[in-house]
Amino acid sequence: MLSPKKTKFRKEHRGRMKGRSSRGSRISFGKYALQALEPAWLTSRQIEAGRRAMTRNVRRGGKIWVRIFPDKPVTVKPTQTRMGSGKGSPEYWVAVVKPGRILYEMGGVAENIARKAIEIAASKMPIRTQFIISK
Repeated sequence: MLSPKKTKFRKEHRGRMKGRSSRGSRISFGKYALQALEPAWLTSRQIEAGRRAMTRNVRRGGKIWVRIFPDKPVTVKPTQTRMGSGKGSPEYWVAVVKPGRILYEMGGVAENIARKAIEIAASKMPIRTQFIISK
């Protein structure tokens, strides 16, 4: 699973997911892509599940690019802990995804194969997505 090797700070604020994605909203590498239509936090497990599903479906043919990286730590306090006593410890990593963001790209395969593989990856995502083709 994806996670940063090193960060400046161990814990981060939750933040807000306002507006549309300005960066990473165009196809840069492949011919086909999966684009997010809703804002969400995608965990490293979800990203990896989508990548594996795509790779298995195309039987290691073509090339897949993962365009998001989980660089935000999410902290969780232990269960049955009283209020106070500070913020919890980092449990997992998430990628902040805004509408319009490209999640995965694919190239080197036929459109019907790419569409099928990307739809399987889309079913692993907790948000609505769309399949797009570069012009």
